[in-house]
Amino acid sequence: MKRKLTEYTFRTDKITAPLRLAVAPDIHSSPFEDVLEEFARCDAVLLPGDLVDRHRRNNDHAERFLRIVPGIVPVFYSVGNHERKFRRREELFQLIRESGVTLLDNRSTAFGGIRIGGLSSAKGTPDTAFLDRFEQEEGYRLLLCHHPEDWRDWVDGRDIDLTLCGHAHGGQIQILGHGLYAPGQGLFPKLTDGLYGEGKMLLSRGMTNGAKPRIPRICNPCELIILTLEKKERKEEP
Repeated sequence: MKRKLTEYTFRTDKITAPLRLAVAPDIHSSPFEDVLEEFARCDAVLLPGDLVDRHRRNNDHAERFLRIVPGIVPVFYSVGNHERKFRRREELFQLIRESGVTLLDNRSTAFGGIRIGGLSSAKGTPDTAFLDRFEQEEGYRLLLCHHPEDWRDWVDGRDIDLTLCGHAHGGQIQILGHGLYAPGQGLFPKLTDGLYGEGKMLLSRGMTNGAKPRIPRICNPCELIILTLEKKERKEEP
């Protein structure tokens, strides 16, 4: 499967050293070996949900990911709808923890001079108490949030520096830069890929389609995002 490599750079005065981060939502238990070298060039891999696919008979690729990738680079993983609905969810979560991956299930952790949080996919209202706490964390606040609709409804406008989302699969079919369909948004979705909210939400097209895509991808390649955070120097007062 050919994936597009998309790079974004954000500059902030809240960090002291640069970070290079791979953003890889929606792997859906598909092969990932083609991006291992790119992962190895990063400081961390961020998974905003759906490493597994609840529709597959087995999730061998996801389990292999958990065995291999944490030995190459630190991995931070938040809960998507496929994890939330997974039949053996607690067994999966135990496997994630044993792998050395940091599971961010409505919690946050410090890494590389920033704060990384994970808002878990929820049926209905997400954990807004976690968001309230996360807003108060010191430093650069980077949130993994699988659903762009959750960002729109619950995160947009909060004091969170950047939110990383997936789930929309780029709108499946893109016509003149507009997506046709996205889960959770229906036909002609407004949130499909790229930057939104004056650059405070970055939405990936996703790493793959999943076991049961409703619509094939057309003019809409899968992608791996490389996110670089660089230090922005403060201007001295005259």
